[in-house]
Amino acid sequence: MSAAQHDGVVRRPARTNATRLKIFEASLALIGQRGHHAVTVDEIAAAAGVSKGSVYYNFGSKSDLIGQLLRFGTDILLDRLHAAAGPASDSARERMAAMVRAALLFVEDYPAFAQLWISEMWREPSDWREVLVTMRADVLGVVRESVAAVFAERGAVHGPHIAETVDVTASAIFGSTLLLARDRQVFAAEHSVEACVRTILGSLDAAPASR
Repeated sequence: MSAAQHDGVVRRPARTNATRLKIFEASLALIGQRGHHAVTVDEIAAAAGVSKGSVYYNFGSKSDLIGQLLRFGTDILLDRLHAAAGPASDSARERMAAMVRAALLFVEDYPAFAQLWISEMWREPSDWREVLVTMRADVLGVVRESVAAVFAERGAVHGPHIAETVDVTASAIFGSTLLLARDRQVFAAEHSVEACVRTILGSLDAAPASR
């Protein structure tokens, strides 16, 4: 990530971000193996090759660590979604397909993050409910913009019906991408990324763009 301001927080230089990434990846590897309740900060520090103080400096307490892991991973995902959007010369649907593809590959790179996200997103109550709500809103906002662009490309008429359809379609794409990506990791590795992209975009193609 850049050192630019993001969500009101000024990011530290690349060296610190590299440290945070090491802690992020080490934490996820351990959490993916044993779950976050069984993992200690000492273990995370050892796996990341940093001091325990560095973990606290970059992420705070263990509870804060989990919340910031979720936020940090979401920022990586958002960066990939924006990068995948491609040049304006591509059609809106092509850009949407690229974003879905990028999300599937993100889960392939960080399966434990997806596992943590899914397990906490629908847990009631979750200690990180506010973080999860913000994460979902941020990712859905990007997806919603892309869906709206596809509908506009198809000649959709603005109005309450279209707004609702955009929202529902964005939610369907978000949920199906996350779950299908994780299912592919755990049960169906033989399913190609492109097959998953085509299936996920089915809800987009089936949605009525006008009424």
